[in-house]
Amino acid sequence: MPLYWRELKGVDPTEILACRALFGLGTFVVLAAVMGQLGNAVAALRRPRTLAILAAAAALLSINWGLFIHATLGGHLLQASLGYFINPLLSVALGVVFLGERLRRLQLVAIVLAAAGVGWLAIGAGPPWIALTLAASFGVYGLLRKTAPVAALAGSTVETALMAPLAVGYLGWIAADPARGAFAHDGVRVHALLAGTGLVTALPLLWFTAAARRLPLSTIGFLQYLAPTGQFLTAVLVFGEPLAARKLVAFGFIWAALVVFSVDLRRAALRSGAGPGAGIPSRSTVPE
Repeated sequence: MPLYWRELKGVDPTEILACRALFGLGTFVVLAAVMGQLGNAVAALRRPRTLAILAAAAALLSINWGLFIHATLGGHLLQASLGYFINPLLSVALGVVFLGERLRRLQLVAIVLAAAGVGWLAIGAGPPWIALTLAASFGVYGLLRKTAPVAALAGSTVETALMAPLAVGYLGWIAADPARGAFAHDGVRVHALLAGTGLVTALPLLWFTAAARRLPLSTIGFLQYLAPTGQFLTAVLVFGEPLAARKLVAFGFIWAALVVFSVDLRRAALRSGAGPGAGIPSRSTVPE
């Protein structure tokens, strides 16, 4: 996904976000119709409490999407990847605070290691606000989606439907000024890439859902670390972002925390006798 956003480097990130919401809605509606989830999406729109939760979730998702695009195009993909490495650990902490879940000893160790990594960065260069905002926005988004009684695809359809009016308004406003908007004025390639943001947004969700039905949860849990790993490698090897020693030390703390976190999940699953994949969190949403 960072490579895709990089192809739109000359386009304003806010316009990319607006196109992603608008074309994402079109894609989600088609997918929901094909998979028989459109009725569930419409039903969610009619339930005030569910709608309120999804509206808050849509706001957080907009922040997350927009900041990730800004980070990618602004040379801060390394920090963005740090945010998504932190996210699973933050989700555990949110579960303890808001859902009354118990924190196991190794989970506490993992959270302390992650906090040490963030603190190490903050001492040298100030708090890594991009990473923290991405982790917090997606962590709280996951918490809200956990409390919303709606399936993943139907919920994503409603979320993008709630974003769409603002997206249409913004795109209409900049379309009137050739100096501001790309979608109404640039060439076919840019138009195609902006329209393709819908597929880029929706297909990972569809693939994840299909994989979750076929693969053990232990495999799914491990594979979810590939996204921030890919972002990290892309930032260093493709985009040429500098990896200073202080950043590498901070990532070392985070990676150590994830190792401890994974060991704890494995032990908990074996103790429960539920199989090697039990207890490993799986996402039905797309962070980037």
